[in-house]
Amino acid sequence: MRRNLMLLITLAILLCSMIAQAVDIRDITFTTNNAGKVVFSHKKHIQQKRMANNCKSCHDTLYPFKKKATYTMADMEKGKSCGACHDGKSAFALKECARCHQVKEITYAVKATGTTRFSHQKHLVATPDCGACHPALFAAGHNKRTTMAEMEKGKSCGACHNGKTAFSLDKCASCHPTRDQKFAVKSVGNVIFSHADHASHFQCGSCHTKIYTTTRSKARVTMHAMEKGKSCGACHNSAKVFTVAGNCDRCHKGLKPKDIGFAVKDTAPVTFSHSFHSQAYKCVDCHTKIFPYRAVTGKATMTDMEKGKSCGACHNGKEAFSVKANCASCHKTK
Repeated sequence: MRRNLMLLITLAILLCSMIAQAVDIRDITFTTNNAGKVVFSHKKHIQQKRMANNCKSCHDTLYPFKKKATYTMADMEKGKSCGACHDGKSAFALKECARCHQVKEITYAVKATGTTRFSHQKHLVATPDCGACHPALFAAGHNKRTTMAEMEKGKSCGACHNGKTAFSLDKCASCHPTRDQKFAVKSVGNVIFSHADHASHFQCGSCHTKIYTTTRSKARVTMHAMEKGKSCGACHNSAKVFTVAGNCDRCHKGLKPKDIGFAVKDTAPVTFSHSFHSQAYKCVDCHTKIFPYRAVTGKATMTDMEKGKSCGACHNGKEAFSVKANCASCHKTK
């Protein structure tokens, strides 16, 4: 009898063990309203000291097996469901939302300024409490677009990005991507506009949208218009920064003036030296008042020059030696 009793007890233990192993404790995924999916891991929870493989810690006290119940965050904050343990003492607090709710990086397609990215990860480092933004500033799901004007009044991102809590909205490049702009200018070299260089001295609002729209315009602005204060000339006027007149090579990086040789019939050839003349004159003294930037196709006669055309505009005996009696100064003979 005693032997049979021991056998029955052993069988009972083995049976209970088999039943326990048959219980499928799998991860449970909850689909929430506008706050992503939440994955509950049974394995992680039963490894905690408070539970120590004791399923009765939650079942049926917190979660009945048969009854399907849903709980709001407000219910949890009152100690129901997950809130029974996640109170900041027994386990991490409910306000650490990202530990259960999956967060992702958000991309906004902004036509005028390019793609803008919002990083949950970066913001959570600065403010771990999701309640700082949700739902007071942003719904957990889709939000309608907010204009910069509205942000400047404290809405949306502007609630924090006010220059006190976080960097101000006028530091546009912190969120909106900027890149160097290349302008192909025939005959005088390309011009590269560096946003990074200009942003280190000026605020974005200094140019946008007073002088330039946020989208690139196809309309070209002439140097003559810039000298009157348009486009780059609004700042490059010598009062704020170097003037557009006479500082051509500071923007036209590909501008490498070279000496020009003119073959003259019946007399020695003439070589025009840009490097020599640029020591005494500015580019605008000649271009485009006297000479266009491109190569000159028509020849000017000595008679034309004596009347003040071409080289004769300066070589008149007053500003520079006269074209009349100083032939050997230009027509170099061997």
